[in-house]
Amino acid sequence: MFKDGLLAGKRILVTGGGSGLGREIAAKYLQLGAALWICGRRVPVLEQTARELMQQHGGSVRTHAVDIREPAAVDAMLGRIWGEDGPLTGLVNCAAGNFISPTQDLSPNGFNAIANTVFHGTFYVTQGVGKRWIAGDQKGSIVSILVTWVHNGSPYVVPSAMSKAGLHVMTKSLAVEWGRHGIRLNAIAPGAFPTEGAAKRLRPGGSFEDAIQKNPMRRTGRMDELQNLAVFLMAEGCEWMTGETISIDGAGALAHGGSFAELDRLTDEDWVRMRALIKAQDDKDRAGRVA
Repeated sequence: MFKDGLLAGKRILVTGGGSGLGREIAAKYLQLGAALWICGRRVPVLEQTARELMQQHGGSVRTHAVDIREPAAVDAMLGRIWGEDGPLTGLVNCAAGNFISPTQDLSPNGFNAIANTVFHGTFYVTQGVGKRWIAGDQKGSIVSILVTWVHNGSPYVVPSAMSKAGLHVMTKSLAVEWGRHGIRLNAIAPGAFPTEGAAKRLRPGGSFEDAIQKNPMRRTGRMDELQNLAVFLMAEGCEWMTGETISIDGAGALAHGGSFAELDRLTDEDWVRMRALIKAQDDKDRAGRVA
């Protein structure tokens, strides 16, 4: 779909770029000539991803272990990038977290585990990049990975729905505020794109078969479709597009609204089993995280 070298000369940071959707987007950017930074909390995952992507596509992928919930750590990361490589030209906000739970059972720590990363952390990175671009009189493009729930909410994932909706509004607000600086902000709202993280925390013990059956196109998303949209929003040629959140979900949200409404059929025993599976995945992911 895109010509070779389309993103040559671009320097792009992908938060959460070590796995999941962030890794897939990073791979496509690298293939098209961009120089990449990927960041996240799991050092081994970042390093393995960087090695594998460069083996597959060549180019440059550098890593930085960071907890984006910490503003000082975000500032230090961006200072390193600017100091070692020069200004970024693009940012993809993909770092996230989520799990299903009845809202009445959420603890403050459970809520904050999502909101501090998705809402606060994404703002820290966005503001940090944006203010450096403004100070240096440089243009840039920011793409944030959201969810279709920003338009209609979703039960059982309320911390994520609230946080992603905030980023949806941030995208619109900063598109206006920073437009005169040549800084664009757009967002992608994916439907069901199977990843390990989504399967283990949003469908623990289950599959994506229910999403396939409910979707008007009777399938889940393909990664190349998400990659192509992410490239389009980052590449030159559509600079007048800003402040938009684009759904890519096979019309799933139009047909059914928010996700997870069917979870109201679960029993208390089902939720006990779900929490155990989610905790097991959380324990696995904590290994190798930056402190």
